[in-house]
Amino acid sequence: MDIHELMQSKAEAAKAASYPLAVLPTGVKNKALLYMADALEKRSELILHANEEDLEQARQAGLKRSYLDRLMLNEDRIRSMAEGLRQTADLPDPVAQGDYSTVRPNGLEIRRVRVPIGVIGIIYEARPNVTADAAGLCLKAGNAVILRGGKEALRSNLAVSGLLQKAAAKAGVPEGAIQFVETPDREAVDVMLHLTGLIDLVIPRGGAGLIRHVVENSSVPVIQTGTGVCHTFVDATADQDMAVNIAINAKTSHPSVCNAMETLLIHADIAEEFLPKVAKAMQEKKVELRGCERCLAICPDMKPATEEDWSTEYGDLILSVKIVDSMDEAVAHINKYNTGHSETIVTKNLVNAHRFQREVDAAAVYVNASTRFTDGFEFGFGAEIGISTQKLHARGPMGLEALTSMKYLIYGEGQVRA
Repeated sequence: MDIHELMQSKAEAAKAASYPLAVLPTGVKNKALLYMADALEKRSELILHANEEDLEQARQAGLKRSYLDRLMLNEDRIRSMAEGLRQTADLPDPVAQGDYSTVRPNGLEIRRVRVPIGVIGIIYEARPNVTADAAGLCLKAGNAVILRGGKEALRSNLAVSGLLQKAAAKAGVPEGAIQFVETPDREAVDVMLHLTGLIDLVIPRGGAGLIRHVVENSSVPVIQTGTGVCHTFVDATADQDMAVNIAINAKTSHPSVCNAMETLLIHADIAEEFLPKVAKAMQEKKVELRGCERCLAICPDMKPATEEDWSTEYGDLILSVKIVDSMDEAVAHINKYNTGHSETIVTKNLVNAHRFQREVDAAAVYVNASTRFTDGFEFGFGAEIGISTQKLHARGPMGLEALTSMKYLIYGEGQVRA
């Protein structure tokens, strides 16, 4: 069977499963999610063994530290995957929930309810946890899912997806509802992107190159999830100790993820006092600092930042730093270079806080908090399918509701239109 035949058969099986899955009782879906969570924890040794083989291959290939971090699983991460599935089971089922109803003058009763999208293709790179998150969320929202992970995590993803499929089937989920693409051949992605009529939506998760390729080449509708060039702006009125703590967390707690800070903006009024403080704290965390000319005048041991730095998602312990003269300059810089993901201001000035939130164009805009909170789990969604940086249909962390569409139900008593 060639790649096209393989993907066609998977999509056809997923489409067939999507119809009974769309009307599957909530209790059955929740039972499946709990079985899936238990399976991950009970068979963690199987997953960890497969993951270690993936890690060793990645090390031999010379992949960078940040990529290895995204690829790596341990007992804590597997427990988090299982907990995400359990939280998803606890969430309200969005399917068939109504948000609009009216009775027209002619007597027609019109209701709008949420329905599953159908078949969703998820294309992602290193993180094996996406396999569990995506499968769980799609299942709870009544969607069949086709998962295509990166070749570097193939063994890990096969182990995880195999456990999830068996557990879901045991609970009564239709066969074909959760599928994983076993081949690492990149042609599989291109075939997926053109299975119009079988796959209803494609969601890419990964680096800028993957997302750009999917967006530019797909004939199936795409939700663009984001690269994250995220900023922290330290206002002139900021509590400086708070600002240091927020900046350190945003940059160093998990530098390879999309909600990590990549650029620090500092108001000129406090730069001479604040920059040495935050620079010292960053250097203690082994962060490489790249600063504008004004930063270099205060901290000459920083590397000079280039124009390219302002738009770079490092995914590593590297931080670009710029001094700005005003809120206007900070907002303009962010709106020029950001990717629509997550931005934060540290300030004591409520007017500045509200203005920043109004004027910055991003999916999540914070006041006095780290950008690292942009995450479906942290937002109470149980998990997330991705963080949408576009503006149509869904924006920000995508939970269950974002994986549904709408249907209008109209009740009449013989009415005809004149």
